[in-house]
Amino acid sequence: MLDICLAGTAGMVPLPDRWLTTLYAASEGSSVLIDCGEGTQIALAEAKCRLKTIDAICLTHFHADHCAGLPGLLLSMGNAGREDPVTIVGPTGLRQVLAGLLVIAGGVGFDVAACEIDPDGSEIKDGYVKAGPMTIRAFRAEHVVPCLGYTISIERRPEFLPEKAEALGIPREYWKVLQSGKPVTVNGTSFVPGAVTGPQRPGIKVLYSTDTRPVKSIAEHGKGADLMILEGNYPDEEKIDKAKEWGHMTYKEAASLAAQAGARELWLTHFSQSVSDPSEYLENAASVFPNTVIGKDGLKKTLVFR
Repeated sequence: MLDICLAGTAGMVPLPDRWLTTLYAASEGSSVLIDCGEGTQIALAEAKCRLKTIDAICLTHFHADHCAGLPGLLLSMGNAGREDPVTIVGPTGLRQVLAGLLVIAGGVGFDVAACEIDPDGSEIKDGYVKAGPMTIRAFRAEHVVPCLGYTISIERRPEFLPEKAEALGIPREYWKVLQSGKPVTVNGTSFVPGAVTGPQRPGIKVLYSTDTRPVKSIAEHGKGADLMILEGNYPDEEKIDKAKEWGHMTYKEAASLAAQAGARELWLTHFSQSVSDPSEYLENAASVFPNTVIGKDGLKKTLVFR
């Protein structure tokens, strides 16, 4: 099970009724945050998201509306009783940015580790960060500065098949160990879990990408996603030239990526401050990808295994 909360949906500046875009994901007592602009700790508090459980904070890039809230959030986490280390993930240059931000945060009461990923390299290595059962992977996006997108996934073990275990003569007391994914040895014969399980079952996957043009990597990494959360900075195609100039997407472009990926659902976020009611333009996306939701602060969903 994966709990998702889109705690903020604004782009560039926080508004009286719209906090800056940030995503909170939680599972089995651990949580992950993606992006941390000004006032993020307040947005999370209003959405009733627990700060103490945040194990990893992933930054897409180093524009202020995506990282300037980090000192306040870390201090709030310390005040909430956080003692375990926290990992900060971001593009190359993260350590330098983090060093500057931590100057004004002072002592936070827990260790902060930096994990830098080079989005401008020819390819991003298959690295990942773990938070409870969640695996967080980064991929390259395309903005006016180096930028990352992220997937959050939870794998699901194949189904245990008792008839296979019985056919192999494996006593019942060993079944639980095999179900947990560990091998067993019975009378000198070793058995791996794959010998008594069915095919791989789909897990849970969420993709988050904002401040980017509609690049192929988004659809590739979002393939079969249960939920894609993409920016809809510009609601209509009249602003396509601005979108290209500033490295953003329109509603229609985001919807096209969700359709290409075969995602089950799309949430739009990171709305321009010039758009007073993002929901007025829903049809621009829904005409391309029907299961589109216009994000709003505090939007929540619980994803379960299919």
